[in-house]
Amino acid sequence: MEPEEISLVPPPEIARNAAKGLRLRREFGRGGTAIGVARAEELAARRALQPSTIRRMVSYFARHEVDKRARNFGNEKNPSAGYVAWLLWGGDEGRAWALDLKQRIGNAPDI
Repeated sequence: MEPEEISLVPPPEIARNAAKGLRLRREFGRGGTAIGVARAEELAARRALQPSTIRRMVSYFARHEVDKRARNFGNEKNPSAGYVAWLLWGGDEGRAWALDLKQRIGNAPDI
């Protein structure tokens, strides 16, 4: 029996969230860091990620869950910087995907 193939390619919904984050960042001039922008570009392009990147995504979401309580989180007419950053990393769907993948790949090395 063959082991299940695990895809590290971000699903379309995550790519859309990242692209939305990039658009909001350009429009409002806030949210995210250079690393967050680079992550969003990877996600939006649906490039296969390395296992270490998945683990970094999980860490990001754990640290920034508190941002969801900020004023204007989710407001697309005047988004908080935290909302823009959250989208850059794939949004709620990115968080769920990264958590699931981390569980499945464990400490797999990068290739």
